[in-house]
Amino acid sequence: MLREALAGERAWLVGGALRDRLLGRPTPDLDVVVDGDVRRAARSLGRGAGGASFELSDQFGAWRVVARDRSWQVDITPLQGGSLEADLAQRDLTVNAMAEPLSGGELVDPHGGAGDLDRKRLRMVSADAFVADPLRTLRVARLATELGFEIDPDTAAAVRVHAPGLAGTAQERVFTELRRIVSADAAVRGLALMDELDLVSAVLPELSALRGVEQNPYHHRDVHGHTLEVLQASIDIERDPAAALGDEALAAPVRALLAEPLADELTRGGGLRFGALLHDIAKPRTRTELPDGRIGFPHHDEQGAEMARAALSRLRASDRLRSHVAALTRHHLRLGFLVHDMPLDRHELYRYLLKTEPVEADVTLLSVADRLATRGRKADEAIARHLELARQVLAEALVRRAAGPQPPLVRGDELAAELGIARGPELGELMTQIAEARFAGEVSTREEALALAKAVRGAR
Repeated sequence: MLREALAGERAWLVGGALRDRLLGRPTPDLDVVVDGDVRRAARSLGRGAGGASFELSDQFGAWRVVARDRSWQVDITPLQGGSLEADLAQRDLTVNAMAEPLSGGELVDPHGGAGDLDRKRLRMVSADAFVADPLRTLRVARLATELGFEIDPDTAAAVRVHAPGLAGTAQERVFTELRRIVSADAAVRGLALMDELDLVSAVLPELSALRGVEQNPYHHRDVHGHTLEVLQASIDIERDPAAALGDEALAAPVRALLAEPLADELTRGGGLRFGALLHDIAKPRTRTELPDGRIGFPHHDEQGAEMARAALSRLRASDRLRSHVAALTRHHLRLGFLVHDMPLDRHELYRYLLKTEPVEADVTLLSVADRLATRGRKADEAIARHLELARQVLAEALVRRAAGPQPPLVRGDELAAELGIARGPELGELMTQIAEARFAGEVSTREEALALAKAVRGAR
């Protein structure tokens, strides 16, 4: 399709699309360089493929063609520097600095990119690429993470030099690269690479601040090491819920939950990963040495929620993702507190679900990952009890979520009229008590709900 639509144009397939094709990796996004009228080429492709074509405002002279069903897109850019060789010389990595003529012909590879593909190595074309666009420093870490490639030592050194330039880069572009690293199968390796390349301090300094913050004897790692282990445990839950939770019956609904789209091209599984990454973000500022010699982190859940929201706001993440991750951070301790009250009755269970809405299932999974990554004193006993409670809570959360909101047994205006009270806090409290009693199986009809409300009022 592409070749036919651009027949007669001097055009080449370039960049990541060509790299991935040579690696045998499918990609729906293609990059094409045209030595000629880019607008004409884009319009021709759009007409031939039945897609939409439009100019990209953030890339001078570039056009994009998108399939009607959004299953693929092609970015068409004008040749830079007056020749193909000059164009390729401006690219970041040798594996991205190759071209293939659309009209047919041999691979154009002036910088040895094909050899680097064979060696699974990322090597810069020139450090000037990082000066022109510091985002390329983070892209090196992202590609190494996604492809499983090693980074050439000179390239790694150049990345370290130019990493501070990320501070002046549009943060939504930074977040796009970070999101892909966190979403990758090898996310923990990717973050370790970012650390080695001095990128974490430029992108997410809050994470760097966790290093060296020691915890109590129930933890076997400092806060930084613990955080990475929580992230890995979250990934393990996403991959194999039955093994992580010890319950085959929960596997399918948990897998379905985590596969749901959330925001910013992330699933709820991706949201859980960001929750894992940021859940203890406030521990450095809240670390307290208590009079008895113990170490505590009072209110790190509350302050952490604010810090997580601020960090994601700085990265220009969507409000939905900010709210989701802030809620995970705010509530990640709740289930652990309830372990001491086991077995929970239906009332306690309802209050937990109500307080943690709308992340009641997600934050329960985060609490499991948090507990699995806490392997200090009495770890086995603590993990077993936590998992027992988590399975009970998670089963209820998933069933309740699948059922969706239920109409109340009695509407608020009807209850107010029956009791002769005005709308306000008292009415809201009565409605909540009815809903809790319904969850506990104590009321199931309108009449029983009214009787409960009258009894509650009468007891005051």
